[in-house]
Order: sequence, then structure tokens, then C-alpha cells
Amino acid sequence: MKTKHRNDEEYRKLMNRLNRVEGQVRGVKKMLEEEQYCVDILTQVSAIQAALNSFNKELLSSHIHSCVVSEIQNGNTEVVDELCESIKKLMK
Repeated sequence: MKTKHRNDEEYRKLMNRLNRVEGQVRGVKKMLEEEQYCVDILTQVSAIQAALNSFNKELLSSHIHSCVVSEIQNGNTEVVDELCESIKKLMK
């Protein structure tokens, strides 16, 4: 299993984004429990998807700048295939 140590700033940024998403999901759950209007719930779900996309962009950028660059510098070009597969999954 591969691991990656993140510096404090990167870790904080990613955790802040995830905490916001978590709060948004709890908000949607509450909206559903309170029988709020469908379109209002859908609007919030769209905001959650946008927040997750922002998280993915941040993490992908960090991955490219650190893990991918490091692996290529060490002669492992297979990491490019792994990156391409990851991007394909993100773009579904």
C-alpha cells in the first residue's frame, strides 16, 4: 500500500474542503428530513458535487507536483499510466 506524507498546509486545505462537504451532506440530509422542496435539495447536491470536484482538483494537482514528478525522476514512468487512469475515473 502506497502512502504519502502531506505537509501541514496541504493537509489543512484538503481537510477544510472535506469538512465543508461533510457539512453540506448533513445539510441535505436535514433538508430531506424536513421535507423541503426537491429543487432546493438538488441545488444543494449540485453544490456538494462542485465541492468534491474542487477537492479532487486540489488533490490531483498535489499528486502531480509531488508523487508523479518524484516517480518520473526515479525512472518510474508507469506512474503516467496510473495518472491517466485516475483522470479517466474522475472524468466519468
